[in-house]
Amino acid sequence: MSARKKPEVDELFAALADPARRKAIEILGERPRRAGELAELLDIPAPAMSRHLKALKSSGLVIESHPEIDARVRVYALNGHRLSELKAWLEKAEQLWAGQLSSFAAHIARKKEEKRRKT
Repeated sequence: MSARKKPEVDELFAALADPARRKAIEILGERPRRAGELAELLDIPAPAMSRHLKALKSSGLVIESHPEIDARVRVYALNGHRLSELKAWLEKAEQLWAGQLSSFAAHIARKKEEKRRKT
């Protein structure tokens, strides 16, 4: 029996489930940053920041690069493609809910009209 692969959107939401990771995404929205800068701005220890960045990288929300002047330094930036995928999924979900709510509103209006006719 083989395990099913999680849908990609699940990976994105799992990565964004932690408040520190969401804040890191907001900070990286300003500009790419070194891991140390992120840890300092989030006021969390470097090992914790490393774990958060690992989760964000594995989901594809952030990408890592190394400046030419010092390959030991890691710079993190947002991956716009993955954010676009998330945005598209959210827009689709919003359309689904809007349709459901419109149908529900129409159903309530019909029921009210039926009740009004009976009285």
